[in-house]
Amino acid sequence: MSKKNTIILLADGAEEMEAVIIIDILRRAEIDVTIASINDRECIECSRNVKICADAKLEAVQHEQYDAVILPGGLAGSKALSNSKKVGDLLKKQEAEGRLIAAICAAPTALKAHGIGFGKKITSYPSMKDQLIEDYEYLEDAVVTDGNIITSRGPATACAFGLTIVEKLLNKVSALNVAKGMLYIDYV
Repeated sequence: MSKKNTIILLADGAEEMEAVIIIDILRRAEIDVTIASINDRECIECSRNVKICADAKLEAVQHEQYDAVILPGGLAGSKALSNSKKVGDLLKKQEAEGRLIAAICAAPTALKAHGIGFGKKITSYPSMKDQLIEDYEYLEDAVVTDGNIITSRGPATACAFGLTIVEKLLNKVSALNVAKGMLYIDYV
């Protein structure tokens, strides 16, 4: 079996806890992660002034094929994801190919902005609900999976979200092994 590969899209204002937790969990599961900056700079300044340096700029890697495209939240970061044509093109290609798309916190608004997954079950940070309820079946679960779309609520749900991505890409046993190694006892 070939190694799974993912891309996590970062813009200034991204929620750093979500980004780092997801990257860490995926790498613990031995899933390749490309951290891609959608900005012109290699280092992103996140919502709490933490800087994360990307592996690549999106324009250099957007034509690759990914098993999952992952969008962390953060209000300003999510707005940038929503306004990026490159992000929209990547998400549309991913959806057309039936590959996994995962968005947490405010990032499901970027799915809406690019016309991704309309009618599917999703969740988001609570204050984003009103922007999403007309186009999706909105739930308030910590993590919601509907076909190839995984969404989650916010920083406190990032571990469960990351483990759900591992389970979808690999299997339940792999997710449980990562959870056990992190002493994350709530993942069952």
